[in-house]
Amino acid sequence: MKKILEPGITGTSEITVSEKMLACHVGSGLVEVFSTAMMIAWMEATAVALVQDALPEGMTTVGTRVDVAHVAATPCGMKVTFTAELTAMSANGKGLTFKVSAHDEAGLIGEGVHERVVVNREKFESRTRDRKGSTC
Repeated sequence: MKKILEPGITGTSEITVSEKMLACHVGSGLVEVFSTAMMIAWMEATAVALVQDALPEGMTTVGTRVDVAHVAATPCGMKVTFTAELTAMSANGKGLTFKVSAHDEAGLIGEGVHERVVVNREKFESRTRDRKGSTC
């Protein structure tokens, strides 16, 4: 049965922090702790996964805003669980707002708000490729 896109739906994902996720390895700091950049990336990925199955074929979402606090450090090897809850949708159903959070085995490490917009993947990528200077 296809998931229905409506406020209140939630999803989770879980990872174990590896060396490649540490701030000192991703360029977001010099310390050997789970980087803020990777925490946000996994929050986004959890939101994407939450809604993707509810979208029509050919549609996906792109991130447009992140407002997140990283409140505790997580060492390499610790598990982190991410939660995304769809809290609001724009009147046309294309703007999506999520409450996102991350918990490691010791407790809350990050939380905030993430916004995404529903787009036609092919049209979006085509417009992006057409931008002046695109070489990829």
